[in-house]
Amino acid sequence: MTRDHFLRHLDAMPLAAILRGIVPSEVESVGDTLVDAGFRIIEVPLNSPRAMRSIAKLAKRYGDSVLIGAGTVTRDTEIYAVASAGGRLIVSPHTDPAVIAATRNVRMVSIPGFMTPTEAYTAVNCGADALKLFPASAVHPALVSGLEAVLPDIPVMPVGGIGVNDMERWWRAGARGFGVGGSLYRPGDTAEDVRPRAEAMVSEMTRLRAAAA
Repeated sequence: MTRDHFLRHLDAMPLAAILRGIVPSEVESVGDTLVDAGFRIIEVPLNSPRAMRSIAKLAKRYGDSVLIGAGTVTRDTEIYAVASAGGRLIVSPHTDPAVIAATRNVRMVSIPGFMTPTEAYTAVNCGADALKLFPASAVHPALVSGLEAVLPDIPVMPVGGIGVNDMERWWRAGARGFGVGGSLYRPGDTAEDVRPRAEAMVSEMTRLRAAAA
């Protein structure tokens, strides 16, 4: 998947669903709920039970219409298994040039985690497609507005502790999207548990974008 394809998914809805702890028997019903609400990016962290099976089921179900991939990718060797499962997105909690390079080598989308300007520029120079500010709960939105002045044109996506009530202050600071995990899905949640949270997040994102237009 090229960067342009990723940006089209992000532009369609700047929210990435993080389904940490989901199991393969639940992933399609929860995925359908997210897609019906408007999500177009879904990641399954690799520390979830049988994560590769969940990724494969989602990739087969949605094809090119939804960007499916893996989160919590910490080693470059994991990338090839994700690719074999049909995933096209690699999200990491950290900045590792080897992980970014391996992701680019197989033409997948790379979103490494960062916390400092040094990590952000390392990720950019290695070819990252977007930057995951993690954990966002540990810093102030002013970090995004400060980086916006010096970084090239690359999406910065706060992740970690982002709920529907947190989005506005980060969006106003210059965030281009969000990764949402525990405020959207927790292990054991059903599709019906997830539905009102997903709809609320999409509604708030739509409102913020309209206000900025």
